[in-house]
Amino acid sequence: MDKFDCRILEILQNDASASLADLAARVGLSTTPCWRRIQRLKEDGVIQAQVALCDPVSLGLGLTAFVTVKAARHDDGWTTRFLDGVAGIPEILEVYRMAGEVDYLLKVVVADIAGYDRVYKRLIKVAELVDVSSGFVMEVVRHTTALPLEQIYKPVKGGAKG
Repeated sequence: MDKFDCRILEILQNDASASLADLAARVGLSTTPCWRRIQRLKEDGVIQAQVALCDPVSLGLGLTAFVTVKAARHDDGWTTRFLDGVAGIPEILEVYRMAGEVDYLLKVVVADIAGYDRVYKRLIKVAELVDVSSGFVMEVVRHTTALPLEQIYKPVKGGAKG
């Protein structure tokens, strides 16, 4: 990864619909090398997908809950049942296996409390759970999908002397 790759990613993370010509100009490359870099970033798995991000509130999905789960057991059978079960609940957008007091953290997006209750009732049937606790989002203070790329590429100060 060099400064061109990082700049391409910064732009695409904020606007994946940018045209190749615009992207190349903003990065300081001609279109062909810029296109090749994008293709390499895709092949390397750095760019996983290019998607449209939708506003949940505009779609009537105004309730976001973060749910912590404590597992009843820690074996392969339980884990498989749990992960297969949550994969079948589309309102669960994100699932993280955690270190610490809880085993999993889930992000759930639904229309309202009744929608959350339906998800909860499905969730508690997927596998034996010790505890399920939920926190409901009151206000989104900051949300971004852009990763902090300034940590990835840091040019050498002073450069080479010849």
